[in-house]
Amino acid sequence: MSLYKNLFKQTAIYGIAMVLPRMLSFFLVRLYTDVLPNPSDYGNLTIVLSYMVFLNVVLSYGFETAFFRFYNSESDKNKVIRTATTSIFFTTTIFLVVALLFRNTIAKCVELNVAFITYSIWILALDALVVIPFSKLRANQRPIKYAVLKIGNVIINLAFNFFFLLILPNIAKNNPGSFIDTIYFKDFEVCYILIANIIASLLTLVVLSPDYFSMKWEIDKELWKKMIKYGMPILVAGIAFAINEHLDKILLSKILPFKIAAAEVGAYSACYKIGLFMVLFRTAYTLGIEPFFFSHAGNENAPQTYATITRYFVIFGSFMSLGIIVFADVIKILLLDNPQYWDAMKIVPLIIFANFFLGIYTNLSVWYKIKDKTKIGAYISIVGAIVTLGLNFILIPYISYLGSAIATIAAYGSMMFISYRLGQKHYPIPYDLNKIVSYLGIAIVLSSLSFYIPIFRKTYIFGILSLIFFGYYTYKNERSLILRILKRKNK
Repeated sequence: MSLYKNLFKQTAIYGIAMVLPRMLSFFLVRLYTDVLPNPSDYGNLTIVLSYMVFLNVVLSYGFETAFFRFYNSESDKNKVIRTATTSIFFTTTIFLVVALLFRNTIAKCVELNVAFITYSIWILALDALVVIPFSKLRANQRPIKYAVLKIGNVIINLAFNFFFLLILPNIAKNNPGSFIDTIYFKDFEVCYILIANIIASLLTLVVLSPDYFSMKWEIDKELWKKMIKYGMPILVAGIAFAINEHLDKILLSKILPFKIAAAEVGAYSACYKIGLFMVLFRTAYTLGIEPFFFSHAGNENAPQTYATITRYFVIFGSFMSLGIIVFADVIKILLLDNPQYWDAMKIVPLIIFANFFLGIYTNLSVWYKIKDKTKIGAYISIVGAIVTLGLNFILIPYISYLGSAIATIAAYGSMMFISYRLGQKHYPIPYDLNKIVSYLGIAIVLSSLSFYIPIFRKTYIFGILSLIFFGYYTYKNERSLILRILKRKNK
């Protein structure tokens, strides 16, 4: 019992460390869309951050997961720490030097301001240097310090964003000729945002720097080769996932005409953020459920348990998706109170259900995780990446960011379908497919009607009735279980 209690406690803390920063990022979306002069500025910021996601994956080259694998299997744990930390430090240093030397060339290649590139290089280097120290905290079961540092990083970032974008301009305006006025630059908003990231990342590294000073610098060549071999498939899977999540913004900037590309990316990315509500639900669920899947893998009734959990995930996710889409126009005022971004609202239902499909895929992927066939997951992600690339190239020239949204839902939908089909061959799970499809289908139909038919969208009456109907339909189908739960609570 104490083992499960400790597992739940750590999962909850790590969940907070992952979910709370994402929740705080809502403030940044509202801040950026209010402060940045037009969608093109937000689009440029999004493009920069999208490139950074890919480079973050490359700079860690699967060593975060490899660290856990060998830290638990090797008798000399310090050797694992030394090898992983030294390796990441030297590769990051090489990247930093080379990237700074060629930053002008890089800026021309990606068609972005060289200042954006310079600041991004420093952010990438600082973030890479804390990969192993953070992994060490998790390996040593220090979730509270891990959570405090992760959340602290976001709070510092948030605070400096507010300072640079709101407070600094007002102080400079009211105190001309002062010191503050000399460090304030007009039309420098994107750079200020990146500088805020640098400050947060640098302070995090400073707190974790004792790991570097107290360590003996050396690499065990044999261990390093094994870690590289183990990490390469993870690197491939990480790149594939980054393609599915972020390449659409980069492709929009490259395929669309230059004059409108940044603005289109800005509007698309801002409305894409409304899908974060489903991302939060999916992330919190994944952090809690994956340990449960593994802990129950040896039980005789495990397949039935997995089937039941998936069904109820679909129920809650369908209801949540429907609710978000019905009230999307209310959410946009809270999150994006800038009409310049609202043209891209048409993509919201697609992005919501795309993230929901990814959550269902997480449930369906249990089979290859407990069967130690994680390479299958990489292959499925690669298929999703191919779908993403293909549909973006085909659709963007004709329907702009709507094509990117269609590509996203198609990629995650295909991954969900492939995982289900392969899973039923290798590890059959008795999913109640009729109920799962009915819940999902009803949510999709009602969401589409309430959002895309103008009269339904304006009045909210149809949307509210849809939520009531879905609740009634769920109660009718799950009545026996609901009554059992209520009886237990009354006792």
